[in-house]
Amino acid sequence: MTSKYFLAGTDTEVGKTVVSCALLQAANRKGYRTAGYKPVASGSEITGEGIRNGDALALQHNSSVSLTYQEVNPLVFVEPTSPHIVSAELNQPIDFSVLSQGLEILTTKADWVLIEGAGGWYTPLSENTTFADWVIQENLPVILTVGIKLGCINHAVLTAKAIQYSGLNLVGWVANEIEPAGKHQAAYLETLKRMIPAPLLGVIPHLSESCDNSKIGEYINIASLVN
Repeated sequence: MTSKYFLAGTDTEVGKTVVSCALLQAANRKGYRTAGYKPVASGSEITGEGIRNGDALALQHNSSVSLTYQEVNPLVFVEPTSPHIVSAELNQPIDFSVLSQGLEILTTKADWVLIEGAGGWYTPLSENTTFADWVIQENLPVILTVGIKLGCINHAVLTAKAIQYSGLNLVGWVANEIEPAGKHQAAYLETLKRMIPAPLLGVIPHLSESCDNSKIGEYINIASLVN
């Protein structure tokens, strides 16, 4: 049976892709056949091979099984804005069935799949749906990325409560130091550990190389993860 996890973020720009790569590397070290999945991505570049999103490429690179770009990222948009806005402008609706079919394909190739969301927990995918709606539909266990900075405690607690309110299992969280550690960094972490009702899977220090660093998985311990 394939283990599947959805990686949520407290906001955009909190380092979900760095955490995704670290989790994939940690699972690779455990011997899993891993696949990273970025079902919806915006903020991409037009290349000779088509539209390519940097986050999706990082997931593809850190997956242990061979995947095409389309398998990693079936829905991709160039403009860096909320997916529901750009999809409406282009008249390209984001269909949940496309997201689900892509996930199903990956479960036939890998036994450990990490699905990275876009933006925060309630990122809209249309006028009437959010990314959270699809995650609830798929009944996925959730891992939360917390970008450590001033204000992160409130954002993290609100997001954790929203995930739990949805009826899903918050199985862990990762602290990502998106800026150099400040005076109260340790206090932030201690408060988060006390207030987030899930195990801390790791603390990723502020890194200049981010997902290009092949050793960020060393900061993660996935032993406590359960579906």
